[in-house]
Amino acid sequence: MAALSPEVLPVSSVAPWLAVVGIGEDGRAGLSPAASAALDGAGLVIGGRRHLELAGPLSAETLAWPSPLSDAYPAILARRGQPTCVLATGDPFHYGVGAELARLVPAGEIVAYPQPSAFSLAAARLGWPLAEVACLTLHGRALERVIPHLQPGARLLVLSWDGSTPKKLAALMSERGFARSRLTVLEAMGGPRERRRTGLAATFSQDEIDPLNTIAVEVVAEPDARVIPLSPGLDDAWFESDGQLTKAEIRAVTLSALRPRAGQLLWDVGAGSGSIGIEWCLRHPANRAVAIEAREERAGRIRRNARALGVPDLQVV
Repeated sequence: MAALSPEVLPVSSVAPWLAVVGIGEDGRAGLSPAASAALDGAGLVIGGRRHLELAGPLSAETLAWPSPLSDAYPAILARRGQPTCVLATGDPFHYGVGAELARLVPAGEIVAYPQPSAFSLAAARLGWPLAEVACLTLHGRALERVIPHLQPGARLLVLSWDGSTPKKLAALMSERGFARSRLTVLEAMGGPRERRRTGLAATFSQDEIDPLNTIAVEVVAEPDARVIPLSPGLDDAWFESDGQLTKAEIRAVTLSALRPRAGQLLWDVGAGSGSIGIEWCLRHPANRAVAIEAREERAGRIRRNARALGVPDLQVV
């Protein structure tokens, strides 16, 4: 998601004017009467081109999301007090644009009409208890983000970036010792183009996958699989290094002494191989780290280690 505009509307007594409507592959047929009324009563409707087609016919002015999305925020904020509708896929507040808009527009000025998310639809199709499944997104994010979640016996639901994501994910899993894991690709759920295909990571060869797809993963680990442990002190051999590496035992003690909490930021000055910052980020998905390293070859090594160990967002300076 693009960086947000610094302009944020002040809290006031303005009546709700921004409708955020979740729409599925069944288009208008799946909208509630209230959502349909909000859509039909809007003077401006914003959404992806697919969303606008699904919601058609529309008599209002329309705006397809630009790239980045934040370029459209000034036009939305300028309509404060006037009926405006933003279309999104499924649940706009689960990895959707709704959460971004709520950082700009007071919640009291927004009316949301969510539909089942892709996660809910996929869990229903497979009979999986959603509360026991890790729900992730690779939409606009690095593939390696999935690595810490590759735990034996785990079930994952993963939003794809496009039709190439399932095959890329299968290859990554095979390389890391999860070749016998089962991948189910659920395409265009809820509409006439819905399709489901299943295969093992090792032999996954599905092509022509719809860009709108969700991947269900049943993780099976080989004996030599690289499973990221839940405790600090990763095997030294897992880090690419020129010898400038904090050893596993010292690293475990260091992380214990630092006592990381969710959402905290760590500055690692003279990061070497990046091991401390990487393990800091592995403690919680919201943790961030800045690895500062003067030598360019080591900085490049930190980036490679971070990606290989599932924290590609670690910042290297």
